[in-house]
Amino acid sequence: MPLRVGLIQTRTPASQAAALTHVLPLVREAAAGGARLVATPEGTNLLQRKKAVLAPLLQSLEADPVVAGLRQAAADLGVWILIGSAMVRRSDGKAANRSALISPAGMITATYDKLHMFDVDLPNGERARESETYEPGDRAVAAQAGEVKLGLSICYDIRFAALYRALALAGAQVLTIPAAFTRPTGEAHWEVLLRARAIETGAYVIAPAQGGMHEDGRGTWGRSTVVAPWGEVIARLDHDEPGVLLADLDLAEVDKARAAIPALKNAQPFSPP
Repeated sequence: MPLRVGLIQTRTPASQAAALTHVLPLVREAAAGGARLVATPEGTNLLQRKKAVLAPLLQSLEADPVVAGLRQAAADLGVWILIGSAMVRRSDGKAANRSALISPAGMITATYDKLHMFDVDLPNGERARESETYEPGDRAVAAQAGEVKLGLSICYDIRFAALYRALALAGAQVLTIPAAFTRPTGEAHWEVLLRARAIETGAYVIAPAQGGMHEDGRGTWGRSTVVAPWGEVIARLDHDEPGVLLADLDLAEVDKARAAIPALKNAQPFSPP
């Protein structure tokens, strides 16, 4: 039986209360459409570029009202929910950009803190320094969600292929890449990077995204996408408006792709130049 997934595309507001009001109807729509795994984008609970404004809003993962609301929704709807990321406060007081996997019982079964900080200077003059606000994680995470094993990642992680190889070698059949991609990098690189990660690992890629112009002044690309293990795009929103994208994943296609091109097995060790 195929696994139906629901990708939520949002334009997250600048407060948790508004964010929960924004995302919950979309999650319910995905579940009503038959999704057994619902995935939301990076920054599901908050998107705020100004550190001074963000800092007093951050709460622990367990106390965040959006996380609490989505845990209740998972239990009410009987679905798995991957919170693509929530901006939260760690126990040491530092901020983290954290994915959380919620079971149909409403329990947090796995978390992942974004490894790679988006510290860039883009050709259009846009500058980002995530490392000034967030503490990076230090471990890769693969987690079971019912019959499927997920490999967790967040946004800028997409540019670091070794992470996805490690997740695939750990048994991940579906790679999750929730994002809030900038508009210039999204237009240039979003789809080609998603397809590359699928092809080189023989895994499905599901990538729920933020889209549009946000209250804090940022613009995000949208175009939530699902890619099959052979690299073809099987579902995509062709816009940056909030919405729901449904797709059916045949997990047998993972084994088929990996048997046809066993790149995970064929890699050879080598010395650097």
